[in-house]
Amino acid sequence: MTKYESKHTSQSLPPPFLVRYSMFLFCTCIAALSFSFQSPDWDMFRGTPALTGVTAAVLPKTLKLRWSFQAKDSIESSAAIVGGTVYVGSMDASLYAVNLASGKLVWRYATSDPIQESSPCVHNGVVYVGDLNGVLHAVDAATGKAKWTFKTDGEIKSSPNCFQDRVYFGSYDQNLYCLSATTGTLLWKYEAEGPIHCTPSIDKGRVYVSGCDENFRAIDAVTGKQLYALPLGAYSGASVALFENQAYVGTFGNEVLGLDLQKRATEWVYRNPPRSFPFYSSAAVTNDRVVLGGRDKLVHCLQRLSGKELWSFTTRARVESSPLITGNRIFVGSNDGLLYELDLVSGKKTWEFTAGAPLSASPAAAQGALVIGAQDGMLYCFGE
Repeated sequence: MTKYESKHTSQSLPPPFLVRYSMFLFCTCIAALSFSFQSPDWDMFRGTPALTGVTAAVLPKTLKLRWSFQAKDSIESSAAIVGGTVYVGSMDASLYAVNLASGKLVWRYATSDPIQESSPCVHNGVVYVGDLNGVLHAVDAATGKAKWTFKTDGEIKSSPNCFQDRVYFGSYDQNLYCLSATTGTLLWKYEAEGPIHCTPSIDKGRVYVSGCDENFRAIDAVTGKQLYALPLGAYSGASVALFENQAYVGTFGNEVLGLDLQKRATEWVYRNPPRSFPFYSSAAVTNDRVVLGGRDKLVHCLQRLSGKELWSFTTRARVESSPLITGNRIFVGSNDGLLYELDLVSGKKTWEFTAGAPLSASPAAAQGALVIGAQDGMLYCFGE
């Protein structure tokens, strides 16, 4: 008998099922820790190229204010959160990078004009954002130094969206642009019949825009050729959310439309006759629900396939902020100065925070934190 055999056979071994159970617990703990520390980034407006407004990021059960950062003017741009840094634009003609853990300024990049609603898109280490002078800026995410700029002939309120090595955005000069993300070279532009305010959504090699020309358009992402168009019945300032060959968007005709992308037809139309107001908020979409805010001061939750209202929640001012969904929790701002947490199933309020200034920007969430800007220039971060 060897020394090794003598040492270990003299002790009683645990039953096999205990070994297996211990390994199961160990692997479960490791998986849980990995999930908690590897929450996905929120790298653009609405979180994904399809603009669904849904994240797998895990937030604390009860949010507490972690820090606040003061810009010099209104923040109506929605934040991006990537690699421990928050990126957000301001009406003070600045793009800010702020440390997610501490709220300390990392760098400030000066734009040629205020950044209003254009929200940063972070792609391959570069931050893309537009300003009211019609300039799209490509900025190094680590250093805050300009990589290139591209000038359009109208203001940019559209948020950029990236696909492969291309960046897509709309301008008030009525064009949808596609540029090389690396060099800023124009690859193509598509001319609509009115300003393109929305953020383009992208799925399966197609770019979708809802425009001020009252049309919903599907455009080939590579060639820039229009594939088809559908009438919206009114102009739209909201961006289109895509989910399983369906598209969802609100209009200034006081309607929300569910569009079938395969049939190329309107599947359903939602109206709220008692309180007929425009929908400026972009929708968040889950497997069975569509959630968006209205200028009727309500947050609306609709059944995704039918458009039937499931519930509505009343705030004290118009809701132009676009909701964020994580699990069964909805977070959305209101122009009443409150950030709300609502239960996705019931629509009941579960938490609120008083910012004291209108919250027309949309929430962003990643790495255990939720971030939103206010019109008094304050950027708030909530977490543990």
